[in-house]
Amino acid sequence: MQTIAVVSEHASPLAALGGVDSGGQNLYVAHVARGLAHLGHRVDIYTRLDNPGLPAQLDWYDNVRIIHVPAGPAIALPKESLLPHMKAFGQYMQNYVRDHGIDYDVIHANFFMSAMAALPLARMSGTPLAVTFHALGKVRRMHQSQNDHFSDHRFAIEEEIVRHADCIIAECPQDRQDLIDLYEADPRHIKMVPCGYDPDELAPMDKQKARQVLGWDPSAYYILQLGRMVPRKGIDTVIRALSRLRDVHKIDARLCVVGGNLSDVNLADIDEYERLSAIAVEMQVDRWVNFAGSRARHELSRYYGASDVFVTTPWYEPFGITPLEAMACERPVIGSNTGGIKYTIVDGKTGFLVPPRNPDATAEKLAILAQAPELAQTMGRAGARRAQRMFTWQQVSMQLSGIFQELGSQAAMPYGYARSLDAPAIH
Repeated sequence: MQTIAVVSEHASPLAALGGVDSGGQNLYVAHVARGLAHLGHRVDIYTRLDNPGLPAQLDWYDNVRIIHVPAGPAIALPKESLLPHMKAFGQYMQNYVRDHGIDYDVIHANFFMSAMAALPLARMSGTPLAVTFHALGKVRRMHQSQNDHFSDHRFAIEEEIVRHADCIIAECPQDRQDLIDLYEADPRHIKMVPCGYDPDELAPMDKQKARQVLGWDPSAYYILQLGRMVPRKGIDTVIRALSRLRDVHKIDARLCVVGGNLSDVNLADIDEYERLSAIAVEMQVDRWVNFAGSRARHELSRYYGASDVFVTTPWYEPFGITPLEAMACERPVIGSNTGGIKYTIVDGKTGFLVPPRNPDATAEKLAILAQAPELAQTMGRAGARRAQRMFTWQQVSMQLSGIFQELGSQAAMPYGYARSLDAPAIH
C-alpha cells in the first residue's frame, strides 16, 4: 500500500459545508482520504491553517492525519486572496517532508493553488503528481466573468500545471474536453474519475415521515434546491420557475432552499439571500419559498426524502455533488445542461436537463413530474440505481487508488514521464 499526500490549500475536511468557500471540494477531500485509508493507504492531508486554535497536526481518522500549514494569517480568507501565500505553503511542505523523513508514493493536489504549492515538492522528491482541478480558470471566466476575482495569472499557472503534472484527474467528460481544448492537455495523461456520495449517509426514506419531522404540508408539491448561496447556482431560476408552475400550471408547489449562512456574520450569503428574497416578492411567491439556511450533513437525507423533486439550475457547475445525493435518495432531478450535471443526469431517464437561466423550461419539466407521479417515481428509482452503480465514494476511492498505484510504479522514471526537469518554475 502507498503513502499519499493529499493537498487541499483552501478546502479542509474539517470545514463546515455550505459557506462561501466550502462545499464540494471539502466533501471530496474528506471522503477520498477516508476511502483511500479504508483501502490500506496512509494519507496526509495538507491544508492551510485558518484558525489559531487548530493543532499543527491532527490524527483525524485511522491512517489519515491532517497537517495544518501556516501560510498567511491564521484566519479564514477567501480563496481568491490566497495566491500570494502559496510559496510559503509549498516551502512548508518541503521542510515538513524533509524534517520528518517522509517518502510519499504520490501527491494528489486539489485545485490549481494546491498543485502550484505541491509542484516544487514533487520535483524535489521525484514524487508523481496527480491533480484534480475541481474548477478551471478559463471556464470560470467564460461563465462568471463579473464574479471571478482571480487574476489572469491563474491561467498561466494552470497551463504550467497541465504541462508538468503526471496525471490530471478529470471529473466528467466536459472537464476532460475543456482540459484538452483550452489547455492543450495530453489526453494520455488524463484519467476520468467522478465525485461521489456516501450510501450510509444518503438513502431513500419515507416521504410523509420526513415531512412530518420537517413540518411540511403532506399534500403540497415540494421542490428542493440545496447548495451554496452564490449567484452562479441559479436559485433565482428556480424561484421564477416556481411562479410559473403555480400561475401557469396551477400546481400547489412550494420551494425549500437549503444552504447559506443566514447570520450577519456572512455578508456574502446575506446579500444573495436578500437578492433572492426580493425576486420571490417580485414574482409573488415569497409565501411559498422557505430559506432553510445551512443544515448539518446528517439532516440532508431528510430534506431530500421529504421533497418531490430536486432542482439545480446553475449556469456553471464543474461537477455538482448534490444531484448525486438526490438520486441516491430516489428523487428525480431537474438540472442545467452544463458541466458535470449533464453527465450525472440521464435526460428522460433519471430526470430532465434544461437550459441554464430558463425558468420556462424548468417549470415545464416540473409540471410534467408533478402531473405524472409514477414517472417521477420511476425516474427516482433509475437515478438511485445509477448512483449506486457509478458514484459511491468507495468506487471513487478505488479508481483513484488504481491510478495512484500505477503512478507509483513509474516513480523510478524521471519526473513527469521523462518531461524536462528544467521546466520553468511557477511563481
